Amino acid sequence: MSVTDGRDASAVSETPNAPAPSSGGTADPAPLGLAGFAMTTFILSFVNANLISEKGSGDVILGLALFYGGIAQLLAGMWEYRRGNTFGATAFSSFGAFWLSYWGIVRLGTGGDAHKTIGLYLFAWFLFTGYMTVAATRTNGAVLAVFVLLTITFLCLAIGAWQNAATPPAAMTRIGGWLGILTALAAWYASFAAVVNETHKRQLFPTWPR
Repeated sequence: MSVTDGRDASAVSETPNAPAPSSGGTADPAPLGLAGFAMTTFILSFVNANLISEKGSGDVILGLALFYGGIAQLLAGMWEYRRGNTFGATAFSSFGAFWLSYWGIVRLGTGGDAHKTIGLYLFAWFLFTGYMTVAATRTNGAVLAVFVLLTITFLCLAIGAWQNAATPPAAMTRIGGWLGILTALAAWYASFAAVVNETHKRQLFPTWPR
């Protein structure tokens, strides 16, 4: 979720040997936002894929959703605003708010059967991620891969919610879980490459700038 208009190290035109410098001496918040998104998505996706079904797993997911996927990612979005990075600010702030809203829906919900509304909620996030994917074509290949996978993931999860199967999860929810795992791995790679390249002051891992 790092972008071109902020001219950060993970998204601006890179030479084979050196990444672009950080803007104005300010640290790039994109690796933090990507990492927070990746870890929270990774754990939740294991549950969605029905790979983990133990009692209490939801508490772990909610903790991550509130603090790492939510607050840390929202902060990354605010710092992207400071850097003048419209794409990064919109992406990180929005997905930080997504995880905070997820926490609120699960923690504060009444336990009613709202699968149609949840499906619509996930479909709305599919639409948002879809148009952000169009903008992501001007970032780099690593970030674009995250958005393409996430767009498909949201669509599958929305369909799964509309199928209204809770135990075990609906087939499309399980597919969305597997896609979510791939999305998380892609986001972790984008974060990893940005951190390592910035720390070593040269491009050790490609992000495929566009």
